[in-house]
Amino acid sequence: MAGRNAIESEHEVVYAELAALKHAVSSVVGSVIAGVDGLLLLHDLDDGPEPHDLAALAAATFGLGRQTGLALRQGPFREATVRSHQGHFSVYPVGDAALLAVLGDKGLNIARLHLEARGVTTRLITMIDAYLATQTRL
Repeated sequence: MAGRNAIESEHEVVYAELAALKHAVSSVVGSVIAGVDGLLLLHDLDDGPEPHDLAALAAATFGLGRQTGLALRQGPFREATVRSHQGHFSVYPVGDAALLAVLGDKGLNIARLHLEARGVTTRLITMIDAYLATQTRL
């Protein structure tokens, strides 16, 4: 039971980080934490797009961004943003195994999001690594 409480505590810390990001950057609709394989780990979306779809889109965005950086010899992936008519979708790496994907509406201050999200990803690295270590994959 102690292991489960530790996992629940880790989840609460991650959810607190996502809530803090939403509070710090107005127009953030919600966030998804996904594996680089596109599998959903956690999310704070209330409604709107399906979180599993956003996790898959985050992985696709990451894959394209990573390959672009390699092909252009510009180094490792740092972030990618898709700006659409009604909003933004930004993806950031969380260590080597996970991604933070943030959905924002059209009023999003993207520079502020980038600034805040970089701090969140830095704080999440050890938490997400611990979470992934507890997951069994087939």
